Amino acid sequence: MPADSPLESSTRAVAPIIGVLALLAITVALAATIAVGMGFAGDGLLESSPNAAFGLEADADRSELTLEHVGGDSITVTDLELQIAVNGDRLEHQPPVPFVGANGYRGAPSGPFNPETDPEWQVGETATLRVAGTNDPTIRSGDTVSVTVVVDDTTVTRLEATAN
Repeated sequence: MPADSPLESSTRAVAPIIGVLALLAITVALAATIAVGMGFAGDGLLESSPNAAFGLEADADRSELTLEHVGGDSITVTDLELQIAVNGDRLEHQPPVPFVGANGYRGAPSGPFNPETDPEWQVGETATLRVAGTNDPTIRSGDTVSVTVVVDDTTVTRLEATAN
């Protein structure tokens, strides 16, 4: 067949077009895959720790700590960790919230720290726990009590109060 036959020239013209369309399809599919992957990763990157505000009161006579959720996001108590210190010294036994009758604490706490209540700690709700005399150090009048609120290994806030 001569080089300039109609059959050969039309076959040659189709091959580059098919190649370009195949490369374009592969590029679009790859870009879509990357975009979807980045979308999922982006959602994870945009998530932040809860934005919440709390108040703290320390009653030395009752060895009682009261925390009030005063603003911001609700907190799931099962994701929460409290780190309590007196005059900078961490309590020997930290509260495993939610709990009832934990080592170093008297009785059951009130509010969302009690496992019988709703685990979502919302604005306006108060939680109270009583530190047992067996926990060290004890809370005395004038002591500085600090409570660090941690959610999913991220510190949300650190509170301080002077025990009255």
